[in-house]
Amino acid sequence: MMDVAQPIIHQVPYYSQWESPQLVPDILDGTLRAADDPFWERSGAPSEEEYEYWSWRVCGMACLRMALDYWWGVAPATVRLAEECLEAGAYVRHPDGRLDGLIHGPFAAYAGRRWGLHAEARSPLPPGEIADHLAAGRLPILSVHPAIRTLDPQPPRRGGHLVLAVGATEHELLIHNPSGFPDRSQAAARVPWADLPRFYADRGIVLGPPA
Repeated sequence: MMDVAQPIIHQVPYYSQWESPQLVPDILDGTLRAADDPFWERSGAPSEEEYEYWSWRVCGMACLRMALDYWWGVAPATVRLAEECLEAGAYVRHPDGRLDGLIHGPFAAYAGRRWGLHAEARSPLPPGEIADHLAAGRLPILSVHPAIRTLDPQPPRRGGHLVLAVGATEHELLIHNPSGFPDRSQAAARVPWADLPRFYADRGIVLGPPA
């Protein structure tokens, strides 16, 4: 239970980290390769292979895209945002294909410089402060385990995936999950506050409009 005086819900547009949100279950279970997403070109990737590479790694870009659409009415292509973040040092791509990131500090600096947002990397970011930021009109990006999409009772660890907090009630946090399941855990997915600590790594990036 959280001390939330009134339910909060920000009407933030939803974007998946894949261009076809309805295909997420098939992509995640291996039934369909991400490269076979029929709308891959919308991502701004130069090829299906490059889309395949980035689509598994751009949860943070999907969160940024949602915030930009909410405040500025623009939704830049996901892979193009990733390429800008690569140049800004928020990702480090190694010759063997490994990718470090999203690195919160450089990303926050990029979001402020490039898009004029208030952006602050926070570690720790306690759950109680998430509701406070939402009440103040800000949108926290949270580091959670991807198993939050099913509220897995025993996730193997915390963190490793980014979601956007868009609302809160006394009993639940509402998130836009870039790798959530359609009609279940994508837009405004409800996560009980009591369940959040299993997934949440107590860190994130708080986004807001300029002061």
